[in-house]
Amino acid sequence: MSNFPDTTGHLLVSALADAYAARRRSPPEVIDAVFDRISVIDRPEIWTLLLPAETVRAQARVLEKALAEEGDAVFERLPLFGVPFAVKDNIDVAGMPTTAACEPFSYTPDTTAFAVQRLLDAGALLIGKTNLDQFATGLVGTRSPFGAVRQVEFPERVSGGSSSGSAVSVAAGCVAFSIGTDTAGSGRVPAGFNGVVGLKPSLGLVSKSGVVPACRSLDTLSIFAHDVADAWHVLAQMAKFDAGDAYSRRVAPLGAASSPLRLGVPAELEFFDDTTAHQAFNASLKVLSADLATTPDAIDFAPFKRVSALLYDGPWVAERRAALGAFFDTNFADIDATVAAVIGKADRFSAVDAFNGQYALAELKRQAERCFDAIDVLIVPTTPTHPLIADVQASPIERNSELGYYTNFVNLLDLCALSVPCARRSDGLPAGVTLIAPSGADHRLAVLGARIQALFDNTTHAAPNLQPLPFQEPTVALAVVGAHLRGQPLNRQLQEAAARFVEATRTSPAYLLFALANTSPPKPGLVRDAKHEGASIAVEVWDVPVRTFGKFVMDVSSPMGIGTVELADGRFVKGFICEPWAVSADSGAQDITASGGWIAYLDSLNK
Repeated sequence: MSNFPDTTGHLLVSALADAYAARRRSPPEVIDAVFDRISVIDRPEIWTLLLPAETVRAQARVLEKALAEEGDAVFERLPLFGVPFAVKDNIDVAGMPTTAACEPFSYTPDTTAFAVQRLLDAGALLIGKTNLDQFATGLVGTRSPFGAVRQVEFPERVSGGSSSGSAVSVAAGCVAFSIGTDTAGSGRVPAGFNGVVGLKPSLGLVSKSGVVPACRSLDTLSIFAHDVADAWHVLAQMAKFDAGDAYSRRVAPLGAASSPLRLGVPAELEFFDDTTAHQAFNASLKVLSADLATTPDAIDFAPFKRVSALLYDGPWVAERRAALGAFFDTNFADIDATVAAVIGKADRFSAVDAFNGQYALAELKRQAERCFDAIDVLIVPTTPTHPLIADVQASPIERNSELGYYTNFVNLLDLCALSVPCARRSDGLPAGVTLIAPSGADHRLAVLGARIQALFDNTTHAAPNLQPLPFQEPTVALAVVGAHLRGQPLNRQLQEAAARFVEATRTSPAYLLFALANTSPPKPGLVRDAKHEGASIAVEVWDVPVRTFGKFVMDVSSPMGIGTVELADGRFVKGFICEPWAVSADSGAQDITASGGWIAYLDSLNK
């Protein structure tokens, strides 16, 4: 792996970007190294189809030419320039067969899945399609005619599934990131088993157009990468509303979490007698609790367990049956026996059962919501145990069920999740934690996950600064001038409103600024001078979602108000203004216009 621009032997998105920018590597060189690595590790069960090496090299040469012609500007146009990746083989790529690990089911689409096309358009280079538990039904990685995918370092252990090949292709250093799917944990279990990051977005954040459904209402694409920052960078390219996907939605990002962060952990932990896994989780929890200077609260896990039971022991299994349609009957003999047994349970349930299941889920969602009223993030073991392939073959359904103990409930409850590698088990197997939070908290999890990874990954020296995803909803540009500025006592109100800093700028030279009397915390008052004899005052512009703007305005207390402010470049935006009585001659307000801004005025008081 020395051919790659990272001393760990990992193929990192960030390291590739640095190598390309410094001209230390070219896309064709990286592709040559990728195919060399695939040949050397000799793990054919990872793949269902590899693109011809020369085909990918030709694409790499196109990127090399673009870099020569455009220079560094190409990196802005193509944010995944030259990054090799893989796609789970239940996701469409035009001209490549989609098998879902069942060759009689195979078809060759004319259109690439919406999310994958966005990656290609961002300059990423597709290497091939990866193996999976057939029809994405399983958490083990053994249910495929292409062969059981083995754990990357311990071939006697399962890789986890259903996104088995996707996880191992990253862990083995074949690609920088890969795309899987996640319905019941398929994007998290194999990540935990192979020591990589597994990012499962909020439902609807990433389009699933062009994906063979497992449970269409619960499925989402997921991302495997070596670190959280890489996974987040990939998500930023994929996360776009798709009008062609009935389940795509403009996910509303949640505002800032509490400070200090409120963490929860199940009051009773289950490891199915795997004491080594239990010890590893406790060790990881101790380290991150010390770093965050907080002890997680014990929460009642019973409602989450009851939700999990609905997925395979309730009527939702019928959605898997619906996804296969007539194929389940006409080609029953072509389906993996365990997969057929799982999906065949659909015959036990009626339409009445389906509605009763919905009612039960609605009640349990209310209980989960109350849980997240008290905590910001739930931390669980990614998996409770790591079985041998032989153990799974002996008891395929029982061992599989154990692996979903901490994953099955997440999509049913419309939560987002992030699996992060932590302290290894004493027997050397990878282990980690999964962070879980309500829909829209994806950025919250990424920031925390990057911090946690930095505690355990010797190659990650500091948690990166991860920017929120672009807004996919209407926003209001708001100019703030005083106590809501960054670092000031009321800035948290903006963060709670899911607002985002845009720029530091100034008003037009027509404003007066006053230090108001008797306000707590201290506040300035911005007043437009009728004779345009004021000054240009320092302000910050923030984007505030329309859905939270009304609540934000309601919390603005007299003498402050929200009006319209003219900026130095001539734009008019909403902004903080002050009622005239608060700056009148007898109000006690001090004219501080000459300071040029609230922060400069405060600094002057300390001199």
